[in-house]
Parts: sequence; C-alpha cells; structure tokens
Amino acid sequence: MSVSPSPLPRSVIITMLRAAGCVFAEDEAQLLISAARTPADLAAMVNRRTVGVPLEHILGWAEFCGLRIAVDPGVFVPRRRTELLVRHAVALSRPRAVVVDLCCGSGAVGAALVSAVPSVELYAADIDPAAVRCACGNLAAGGGLVFEGDLFEPLPATLRGRVDVLVANAPYVPTEAIGLLPPEARIHEPQAALDGGTDGLDVLRRVIAAAPLWLAPGGHLLVETSERQAPQAVETFARNGLIPRVVSSSELNATVVIGTRPAVQSGPRG
Repeated sequence: MSVSPSPLPRSVIITMLRAAGCVFAEDEAQLLISAARTPADLAAMVNRRTVGVPLEHILGWAEFCGLRIAVDPGVFVPRRRTELLVRHAVALSRPRAVVVDLCCGSGAVGAALVSAVPSVELYAADIDPAAVRCACGNLAAGGGLVFEGDLFEPLPATLRGRVDVLVANAPYVPTEAIGLLPPEARIHEPQAALDGGTDGLDVLRRVIAAAPLWLAPGGHLLVETSERQAPQAVETFARNGLIPRVVSSSELNATVVIGTRPAVQSGPRG
C-alpha cells in the first residue's frame, strides 16, 4: 500500500536525493513513495538511497527491456545499456533456439530473451550463489535452467555444439578502474561481476576461447564491452575462428561484439 500523504513531503525527498547525487531524483522519489508501506519504511528507504544503496536493491526490482526483474541485495543490477545486447540476441534467435546466458546475474538478459522469442530453450549460469538464487526466481516462469559455477563448467555437456545464441555480459571493468566506479556499484555489487582483470578482458577472453566448442554451426556469441576494448575483442574473436562484427548505440552508450561460428562447409567439388 502506498503512503499518502507522505510523512516526508515529496519535495523534501527530491531535495535529499539530489543532494546525494541522484540524477533522476524526481522519478526515484515517486518510486520510493509508491513502494513504502509505512512512514518509517519510507524514511528508511530514503536514508538508504542517500548513502548510496542502489535504488534497485531498495525496491527489490529493476526495469529491464520492459520487464520487472527481481534484484536481491548484493546482486549485480542490470543496466539499460545491456538492452543493446538483448536487441541483437533477439534478432539472431529463432523460435525454439538453444540459448545460453553466461554471467547471468539476476537473469535479466535470459528473461528478456524468453519474453521476446517463442519457446526458447534457455540455460543460464553464474559463479555467484546469490545471483543464481535470484536468476532461478526470474527465469522459472519461462522454464529456464540456472546453474552455479564458473562460465561453461556447470553446463550440461549435451549442449556442446548445439548452442544457437550465447550471450555473456561478463565483467569488463579494468581492475584499476574499479575504484573510480560510483559507490553504489563499487560497494554494493559483487566485485566478481565488475572486475575484468588488468585490461578488463580476462573473463571475455576465456568465454571467446571456449565458445566455438559450444556453438552450433552458424551460432552466435554476443558480448558486451566498451568502445575502447572492442578492437581487442574483435581480434580475439577472429583468433578463435569466429567471424566478428561490432554494433553500438550512442543512445544507450553501449558496445556489443558479435562473433559467428562459420557454418559447416560443404566438401570439395569434383
């Protein structure tokens, strides 16, 4: 039930959020007021937000690709930029496609794909137990199976050579840049979901190297990266036998590299 009237005037909440650096203070104030059950609850929620707790962790959900995705405390919050990854994965997926979502976090990407493509056979994996629990809840309705472990390691071996679309929103922040992230990410999200090693590409290199074993002929690997890192990612795709291309969106400030496993070549002609 909403709190009405608010024990804290909306204008005061907006002022507090702005002072804390919240860019969308008006929208956040309305969401907090709508979600609070009691005046004390609202005051506590506003205080948590002003000290840097992610809004999504306070509300318990994030909006992503038009869906409401549950996000538990301590779980990586899906970013709007990742909607570019989803957009291209949807375009490459046919009905009943076999889809794998690595580094799935809350399961937001997988949930969006299941929502957009009929009868997807979805498998997801993450190394973080909290993320796996969260993803299980978000993907249960669509029949997605979630596994706990490092990248491909926990996936059923029967998927090898059968995956039509493989998405990986792997960590790609260089280790030395972690300290420059906003406190809500640096403090409240798992470092394993952010830290991509010295150049930010350590995890992505492992994904790309193993992907050809799992992709079906003509299958696609899609990874999110930064514009600066894209050329190195493209070289890694090509070295591992995948045909790369880069897509980007200035609106979303997003860059995605797509690699396609060549289809099986016909034998030599007589």
